[in-house]
Amino acid sequence: MTVKNEIFSLPLVHESLIPLAFLRPKTDLHTKAILLAGDVGGTKSSLMLFEINNGQLTIFQEGVYTTKNYKSFTALARSFLGKKFPTIDGVCLGVAGPVNMGKVQGTNFPWEITIDEIRKGLQVKWVSLLNDMEANAYGLAALQRKDLEVLKAGSDIDGNAAIISSGTGLGEAGLYWYGARYHPFATEGGHCDFSPRNDLDIELWRFLHKKYGHVSWERLVSGPGICDIHDFLRRLRKQPEPFGFFKETVKEDRAKIITAAALKGSDPICTETLELYVRYLAAEAAQLALKTKATGGVYIGGGIVPKILRGIDKELFHKNFVQSGRMNPLLELIPVTVVLNENTALLGAALYGAMSID
Repeated sequence: MTVKNEIFSLPLVHESLIPLAFLRPKTDLHTKAILLAGDVGGTKSSLMLFEINNGQLTIFQEGVYTTKNYKSFTALARSFLGKKFPTIDGVCLGVAGPVNMGKVQGTNFPWEITIDEIRKGLQVKWVSLLNDMEANAYGLAALQRKDLEVLKAGSDIDGNAAIISSGTGLGEAGLYWYGARYHPFATEGGHCDFSPRNDLDIELWRFLHKKYGHVSWERLVSGPGICDIHDFLRRLRKQPEPFGFFKETVKEDRAKIITAAALKGSDPICTETLELYVRYLAAEAAQLALKTKATGGVYIGGGIVPKILRGIDKELFHKNFVQSGRMNPLLELIPVTVVLNENTALLGAALYGAMSID
């Protein structure tokens, strides 16, 4: 746990680089309040306490936890807050899973989160649950130019946008443009069927189908996906992994070791693994762009791409993004931008909470 005094202005007080429309905006932003915001994912959960005052959010406590080490969100939150935690006026969480009727079952972690559970467990009246990708989309309103890096150039055209994030899983969301601002909406598009484009893809599909049954894009464009692509290529190329290659798995997960070797160029199978990962990321980002007609751009977030950005072949990404036949002219127009700020979903939950809290 750390203490910070970083300040963010609410989007109604300043003009955001990426303008977002919040569902219940307040015109009176002078009420003081304490807000707990969180980004709950399959691997880690990040929490921050904010003070809302005069249209500003001030971070004064933050912590990062291993999600699966806790039996419930309430237990995790109590660990973060301590025994004598302050009176909290509201809680807003972005959670990796579909939110329905005030409940969300984690996709890649074993417990359910409910509004009622948080109200009772933390003694707080106002609680809101967002899908983590919806929170990611709202978090775009908090970003500055230093938080963004162009991966593929495009045209400056108003229109819908989309965001895709690769980490423990693969999340996707849309941002509907209605003339002045974006209105985020959640999807579960990462669980749609992977669509092979060539013989190698078909062989990989067979490998994954035997292992999992249903083969979604998340099975490839994620941390576990990187590991599966690597294992498939080792078997296909008949290239055993070097002795002791994963000896540090206790300290780092396998995907990090694979991508680190790829970035160093120290192992050809790892290099090919990263190339396939980038190809599949580009292909699914393009499909998401077509489904949402995202002429306003595609944003790529998550915990993987920002860390491997220097090793991504931009020409390879571009070639596989613009590969949809008659729709290629449209895809050429669409810019693709990497979100470098790892706290985007957390900031999105905080902004949404601050703009909506009763």
